[in-house]
Amino acid sequence: MKFVDEAKIKVEAGDGGNGSASFRREKYIPKGGPDGGDGGNGGSVYLIADSGLNTLVDFRTQRHHRAQRGQNGMGRERTGRSGEDRYVKVPVGTRVRDEETGELIGELLEHHQTLLVAQGGTRGIGNIHFKSSTNRTPRQFTHGTPGERRELQLELILLADVGLLGMPNAGKSSLIRKISSARPKVAGYPFTTLYPNLGVVSLARERSFVVADIPGVIEGAAEGAGLGIQFLKHLSRTRLLLHLVDMAPLDESDDPVQAVRRIEQELACYSDELAGRERWLVLNKRDLLSPEAYSERLTAIVDALGWQGPVYGISAVNGEGAQQLVADLMARLEAVWQEERCADEEEPEAAWDPLQG
Repeated sequence: MKFVDEAKIKVEAGDGGNGSASFRREKYIPKGGPDGGDGGNGGSVYLIADSGLNTLVDFRTQRHHRAQRGQNGMGRERTGRSGEDRYVKVPVGTRVRDEETGELIGELLEHHQTLLVAQGGTRGIGNIHFKSSTNRTPRQFTHGTPGERRELQLELILLADVGLLGMPNAGKSSLIRKISSARPKVAGYPFTTLYPNLGVVSLARERSFVVADIPGVIEGAAEGAGLGIQFLKHLSRTRLLLHLVDMAPLDESDDPVQAVRRIEQELACYSDELAGRERWLVLNKRDLLSPEAYSERLTAIVDALGWQGPVYGISAVNGEGAQQLVADLMARLEAVWQEERCADEEEPEAAWDPLQG
């Protein structure tokens, strides 16, 4: 299935049904009076998150989604049937914006979470409501209000705990294949990854996390070069970034230190928030170096960068150093999750507002 992470759709809520202007017409009951019923409310349009979907490709062909109109009111004080709501399934992690105003309407981050995107119209009322001592035969009634009509921009943000970041051919796809069951394409040339991949890393029962692999970021990505900048948004919800660097490039002109600096520059151009995310340095392809050469190069790279965070030397091909990396990632994520739970528990409840109830 083709991976599509952006789509535009049009949603139309149902109009409210009109009220009825009707009068009783029964044998032996002259001047029976008004009996016009109310119309039904129009149906609304909701988006609902479905964990079984992982792409927005269906919206490339089905762009228009309409809820049902409310039925008009009828005589004998009969109320029209309300229109049925329309539920449109989207992948978990979908962000919704108003196409015209750019307003962020909401995000769907959990399975079966719903989001109202178009409110149905309100019903009209029948002439029975206008009856009074001075108005015995009211002919007034109201029309239902129109339902909302909007054009929406859908943007899929993959939900992962750890994001892999690096230049093309740094070994991101090889690493995610080694530590998870994901099977992205791996080859000996750049840009083998053309769209994001997700992998679940499981250490034990109820101890697992999700890793996202995106296409490699190259210099000039912020100005549109390459594919990586297009998918950097998928790292926006990760809690931690792994910055993979080829520490043994075939071309000696490909300096690992400069590779790190170029990525950092592109991150800063893309988003200050993403540039400030916790990031671990992972030096890949240690299997191509002797133990002495590996130790010397690792020290030289760390010193040249002035790196203060965690540093790991691994081989994504044979798995050397990968298990220690995974174990430390799991421990760090568990600490982050615990901090988030504590913060949620300590957050004070909103004061009761008598106007809101």
